[in-house]
Amino acid sequence: MELFIYVFAALFSVLNPLGAVPVFVGLTQDDSKQERSRISIWAAINVAIILIISYFIGKYVLHFFGISIDALRIAGGLLIVNSGFSLLSGNGSKKRGVNKKVTDDAMHRNDIALTPLAMPMLAGPGSMSLLIAMYQEQPEIKQKLITCLAIICVAFTIFLILRSAHYISKILGASGIVAISRIIGFIVIAIGIQYISSSVVNIFQTI
Repeated sequence: MELFIYVFAALFSVLNPLGAVPVFVGLTQDDSKQERSRISIWAAINVAIILIISYFIGKYVLHFFGISIDALRIAGGLLIVNSGFSLLSGNGSKKRGVNKKVTDDAMHRNDIALTPLAMPMLAGPGSMSLLIAMYQEQPEIKQKLITCLAIICVAFTIFLILRSAHYISKILGASGIVAISRIIGFIVIAIGIQYISSSVVNIFQTI
């Protein structure tokens, strides 16, 4: 249960689905409720698929390029810290690859569930590197199954948040979403620093 809560909380903080609410509202403002529901479902499914593939395949990518787990954790930690700072400064969408050009292009697409919602808005390099590092730390099959379950639960939470995005936007307003995103940003920075510090300690211990 502790592992499930840890993975769920870490992924939820790094993915920050609440930060995707304004983008989702803007891209689906002219769509029907049924269409918003469909986009929400497929965005969540795409996120789950991307994260699970990263979790299981990432190890072999590291071996292919000769990258150590400590190097990955430091690089991933830097990305996570950068994401956290962008949330604190209110530039989350720009830092996650969702700029005006991407948004304008998405407005002319029939389906935005994969791009830009699932990737890079939600499942980005930070969450992928986080899962790759977790895979290396979890040798038991039970641990891997719990992590996959946590990924699926995070994806389901993303669906619920996106499905209710227009209501959340009305209730919280722009200032409320920004405030929550900044709190999450602080947690994200702490997660990134923890990854960097533990990796640096491991490197010095092996010298």
